Amino acid sequence: MKNLFAALFVGLSATLANADTMKMAVTTSFNNSGLSEVLLPAIKADLDLDVQLLIVGTGQALRLGEAGDVDAILVHSKKAEEAFVAGGYGTHRREIMYNDFVLVGPQNDPATINTAETAKEALAQIETSQALFVSRGDDSGTHKKELSLWAAADLDPAGFGDWYKAVGAGMGASLNTAAGLGAYIMSDRASWLNFANKSDLAILFAGDPVLFNQYAYLPVNVEKHPHVNTDAAQKLEEWLVSDRAKTLIDGYTIAGEKLFTFNATTP
Repeated sequence: MKNLFAALFVGLSATLANADTMKMAVTTSFNNSGLSEVLLPAIKADLDLDVQLLIVGTGQALRLGEAGDVDAILVHSKKAEEAFVAGGYGTHRREIMYNDFVLVGPQNDPATINTAETAKEALAQIETSQALFVSRGDDSGTHKKELSLWAAADLDPAGFGDWYKAVGAGMGASLNTAAGLGAYIMSDRASWLNFANKSDLAILFAGDPVLFNQYAYLPVNVEKHPHVNTDAAQKLEEWLVSDRAKTLIDGYTIAGEKLFTFNATTP
């Protein structure tokens, strides 16, 4: 019996040794979309690669990359990503897929944002009416985009009243707060579609080109952090831009609605 257990242990150890492992920081919005549940099993099957996700906001994901705590990141804030690469923390930035941001709110729409023609006009109407608004407030890609839209409307959340709720939370938790309060919130479309507790909320504004939401993959620079699994990060990147990934990303729908569009190109 002892020999049997020893043989099983050796066999298990060999199996674990054969499977490569890497760490990737991803946004809460990507995880909340449910797409990771589609991609990770396919990556494991195709590459024999276990991708361990660290689910955080974009700002924290970039900091994890800067510290060498992950092998790659998948985030959605182009300006911050370019700074990450320019600082030597990432080898390059590779666009993978996109969706869009939407403004969600109570169906009775007290700020009448469904009549707005632009995103900044919609936010200005929320500020004028002082209707409840939930902000991620967590330095995520979604939060960075929201702040840029307020700035475009010549408004500064630092001066807002109690109607503006910065919750410092991920996308799912922030949506739950908005649903509980009957408040407006900006969400990526994928997280919203996969969100179960919609309550009285609905998409009230979408379609402005400024709400475009690009996701990009950035391998951590091995010259900064020699311990990173650069081979696994490269294998994953090659898979993420492949026809196999395109089929899975473009084919991922909820209630017949597409959540992401693949737009990776060769370098």
